[in-house]
Amino acid sequence: QVQLVESGGGSVQAGGSLGLSCAASGYTSSRYCMGWLRQAPGKEGEGVARINGIGWETYADSVRGRFTISKDTAKNTLYLQMNSLKPEDTAMYYCAAREGIRCGLDSHDYDDWGQGTQVTVSS
Repeated sequence: QVQLVESGGGSVQAGGSLGLSCAASGYTSSRYCMGWLRQAPGKEGEGVARINGIGWETYADSVRGRFTISKDTAKNTLYLQMNSLKPEDTAMYYCAAREGIRCGLDSHDYDDWGQGTQVTVSS
């Protein structure tokens, strides 16, 4: 049974930093694609960043240069380091994954989801 458990998040002032973690378990392969997506109230969901099964990273234009996605394969843990946070980054952040090496920034690219963790950035 696949399980994704997120941690981190919280509240920070604009310009600050936060880090998110997502521990994955239950995958039969060591190659799987993982990403972070976010959902703000009243807004469309948005793919933030993803790292595919061979370690290639992709970022949304809105976060490129400020956010960094990484993955510790030995620990089966995905990270998102968020710097220079803005109020518009406020959202529920979800870790998502799928087996295989390919995925994008669309929610339909993923089969498995974490419970979400809230990030709030105040101005």
